[in-house]
Amino acid sequence: MLKDKPPKKILTPYLIELITKLAPKVGARVVIEPQWGIAAQIIYRNGVIRSVRMYSLDLNHIASSDIARDKDYAKFFMKKRGYPVAEGKTVLEDNWADAVKSNQRIPYGVKYAKKLGYPLIVKPNSKSQGSGVCLVHNKAELVMGLKEIFKWDRVAIIERYLPGQDYRIVVLNKEIISAYERIPLSVTGDGRCSILKLLKEKQQSFIKSGRDTKINFKDRRIKLKLKHAGYNLNTILAKDAKVYLLDNANLSTGGDSIDVTNFIHPGFRKIAINLTKDMGLRMAGVDIMVIKGDITKNPEECNYYIIEINAAPGLDHYVTTGKKQKKIVEAMYLKVLKALGKKD
Repeated sequence: MLKDKPPKKILTPYLIELITKLAPKVGARVVIEPQWGIAAQIIYRNGVIRSVRMYSLDLNHIASSDIARDKDYAKFFMKKRGYPVAEGKTVLEDNWADAVKSNQRIPYGVKYAKKLGYPLIVKPNSKSQGSGVCLVHNKAELVMGLKEIFKWDRVAIIERYLPGQDYRIVVLNKEIISAYERIPLSVTGDGRCSILKLLKEKQQSFIKSGRDTKINFKDRRIKLKLKHAGYNLNTILAKDAKVYLLDNANLSTGGDSIDVTNFIHPGFRKIAINLTKDMGLRMAGVDIMVIKGDITKNPEECNYYIIEINAAPGLDHYVTTGKKQKKIVEAMYLKVLKALGKKD
């Protein structure tokens, strides 16, 4: 007689775990859907019921959240309101181009890229956490990057490459909750170990610190980045030599963070708060690239642009970067729970 297989262990998203922990402090309880563990309801004593799914809460209106999730739409509205954004165009996967009767296919993207000038950034329109973001240096890399994106997104974006210091500012109800600089995945040489070994050691350090980031050692973007730097995974780096392995700085792909909450200039605070409001959101992660200057300087004296705005900023990676960050996130979501519990 066959025995039933034991159920797989459910990995509940950090946000739902945190909401469950904090709910009793605001007189609420949380009911989690048991099979997948990614959807839940927050039930308050006053009869209010709110929903949670992965990193999304009922705090933002659904249409505003959807626009923020669509990078192309978001850029249009941000630019319309006077916020600086990187120059770029969308390219469509063939089936989707047929459906919407558009000529903005890969050949269109190749032509536009030549006009814009290499290197440039290609990224999926609807993905988050740095998925698929890649710096390309020529036509072949561009076409490869677009085809890779079209495996799981029907729209890609080609953007002018404007490198600088990458910051995430988290806003809640006209208040800055946290701000941190995001630094791309990197390793520093010791004169003995290969880049691959250093990368594996970094993965082990994540595990030891409780950070659940998983480095994709087979990520073609890492090999591409190393190639243009004159390295490969077997290269032994000189002592103290540092090499960056990705062009996006997301913590979810192995990036590091430096907290700047207490140092951000009032001008950048105002920009993040106003942008969140102008995009119809109450809570958002505003990503800003500062090309000249830094987040502590007056924005009027800096050169910067808005990378994107995220209506459901996942802070599970940020929270594992230190005890201070964990306290910031817990305090933030306690405020969120109190706000959600008010009757409309």
